[in-house]
Amino acid sequence: MKVLIACEYSARIRDAFRRRGFDAWSCDILPTEGDPQYHFQMDVNFVLWELWHLKWDLLIAHPPCQHLAASGAQYWPEKQKDGRQEAAIKFFMALHNAPVQKVCIENPVGIIGTIFRKADQIIQPWQFGEPYNKKTCFWLKGLPPLKPTNIIAPTHNWGSNSFRSGARKKSPLPSIHWGEKERSRTFQGIADAMAAQWGVHDL
Repeated sequence: MKVLIACEYSARIRDAFRRRGFDAWSCDILPTEGDPQYHFQMDVNFVLWELWHLKWDLLIAHPPCQHLAASGAQYWPEKQKDGRQEAAIKFFMALHNAPVQKVCIENPVGIIGTIFRKADQIIQPWQFGEPYNKKTCFWLKGLPPLKPTNIIAPTHNWGSNSFRSGARKKSPLPSIHWGEKERSRTFQGIADAMAAQWGVHDL
C-alpha cells in the first residue's frame, strides 16, 4: 500500500505507517522533522496531479484551517471578501477529490461542515490515550471511522478548544496554548490508530 500524508512536516503519521511496513510518504511546503528521504517538500497538488503515476492507495490530509475553523468565525467576512477563505475551501476540495480511492481529510469544526457536508466522524485525543480535549473532524472516502483505542479522562484543553464534546458550557479544565506548528502536529495515539486500522490492504 502506498500512503501519502499531505500537509505534514512532523512525520508522525507517515512514520507510524512506515513502522508497519507500508510505503508511506509525507508532503509539505515545510521541511520534515523526520527522515527527508521520504518527504516531498512541495505543493501537494503537484504530487497528486502531476506525479499521478505514483498511484497512491491512501491519502490522509491536513489542509490549513486558519481560514476555515469556527474558532475564527468573526474574521470570516473579511476573509471571504479578500478571497482567503475561498482559496482554502478550494484546496480542501482538491484534496477530497484527489485520484485516490481511500481518503481522510482532517480539519476542526468550521465552514466545511456547512458548505460541503458534515464530517463523517469527530474524534477527541482522549479516545486514543492522549489526555486532551481537541475536537477534530474527519471527512472520509473509502475508509471506516477510526475506532477509539484507549479512552482516558482528559486533563487539559488543547489550545482554544474550551468546550466539552457535545456540551455548550465552558470546560473547567485548564488550557494549554501552543504555537501554530505545535498545534498542527497529530497526536501520536491518533497517528498509531490510523496506521493500525487503515493500514490494511482489504478495506
